[in-house]
Amino acid sequence: MPADLEKCPRSLLVCEKSNFLNEASRHEAHVSKHSFNYKVSLLIPECGVLPADIAKVISKFSSYYLVRDLPVYRFLEEDMLKIIKKGTFYSLSYKTRLDEDNVIALLSKKLILSLDKDTYEQLGLEGKPSLYNHRKPMRFVVTVDLTDVSLVPGTKRYQQVLMSLKERVPLRSDFLLTDCHSDQDGHLKALLSQYTYENCRPTLRTHSLRDVLCPSLQSSDLQGKSLSCSPELFLEWLGAANLNISCENSATSFLSTYTCPEPHSSVSQALICTVTGLIPPEDISVLLQELRRYFDAPKFTVWVSLTVHGFVDSPVSWGTTEHGFLKGGDNFYNFVCFKNQDYWLHMATGAHDGCPP
Repeated sequence: MPADLEKCPRSLLVCEKSNFLNEASRHEAHVSKHSFNYKVSLLIPECGVLPADIAKVISKFSSYYLVRDLPVYRFLEEDMLKIIKKGTFYSLSYKTRLDEDNVIALLSKKLILSLDKDTYEQLGLEGKPSLYNHRKPMRFVVTVDLTDVSLVPGTKRYQQVLMSLKERVPLRSDFLLTDCHSDQDGHLKALLSQYTYENCRPTLRTHSLRDVLCPSLQSSDLQGKSLSCSPELFLEWLGAANLNISCENSATSFLSTYTCPEPHSSVSQALICTVTGLIPPEDISVLLQELRRYFDAPKFTVWVSLTVHGFVDSPVSWGTTEHGFLKGGDNFYNFVCFKNQDYWLHMATGAHDGCPP
C-alpha cells in the first residue's frame, strides 16, 4: 500500500466543559462565530415527539434565498450595501468546491473571496496566499471590509474594487443568502427580482429510535477519565445513532463490529430531529437557549445533544478563520447539555484548518 494511503488525514477535536450559568462561559461566542451552517441535529433520549417549545423555535428559523447567477459586484452596489450594513446578512456561493472553484462568502459585513491563482491575478485586488497551499501558491484569499471608510461609494478605493469585480473579472455564482430576521425583506426581494431566485425555508425531519443503547454520560467526565466513553467515542456513537446504525453487532457475522461505548444503558426511545438549510448562528443561539430550558420540567434523561454542521466548502470556519478542504472538510461542533446546566462542547475541523478558538 502506498505510504500516503496508510496515513489518516489529520483532524482536530477541541473539547471544553463549563456551565451555562458561568459568567466566563464562552458558549455564545462560539455559536456566534460559526456563521455558515447547513444542518442542525438534536438527539433527545427518552423522548418520542418533538417538544412543542422546541418545535416553535425551529418554526421561526430565518427563511433564506437561493439566487441564480448573481454577479458578485452586486454586493458592492449602494442599494445592496444599505441592506448589508443595516442587517445581519450572510451569503455563500452555492455548490462551489473549495478545492477547485472560486468560492465567495459574505459575513460580518466582510466579503471573502477564495480564488484560484489565475482569477486572483486577473482581478488585481490585494489578497494573501491561502494557508493551505502546496509547494507553490495556487490559491489566494481576498477580504473586502464593506464597512471600511475607504469603501464609501464615490471614493477611489470603492471604484477600484467595484470595477475589478464588474469589468476585470465579472465573477458570478448561484448564492444562498439571508438577511437574518431583518425588517428589510421587502427591499431585498425588490433587488432580487432582477434575477431568478427561490424563497426557501429550513427543512425539518424527525424520527424516533426504539430500544436504543445510549452512553451513560456524567457531566464531570468530559475526557473519559473515569468512563471509557471518550469524546471521540461519543461522537462516533452520535454519528451512528443519526444514521440509524445498529450498536449491537455480533462478531460472529461481521469482520468488523460496532458497539455502544461503555458504560451504557438501554432507553425505550430517543428522538432525532434534523433541520437543514442556511441556518444563521442567531437561530442556533435561540435553539440552544430553549434546549437548556428542556430540563425545567422533570425528565427521565439527564442530557441532550445539539450538533451543528458547517458547510464543508465554506471558505471560513470560526469567525474569518480560513477553512481548508483536502479529504474530509470537517467543520462542526456539538453541545451536550446536562440537567444541571453543565455542558460539553466539541469543536471539530479537518486536515486543513487552524485550531478552533
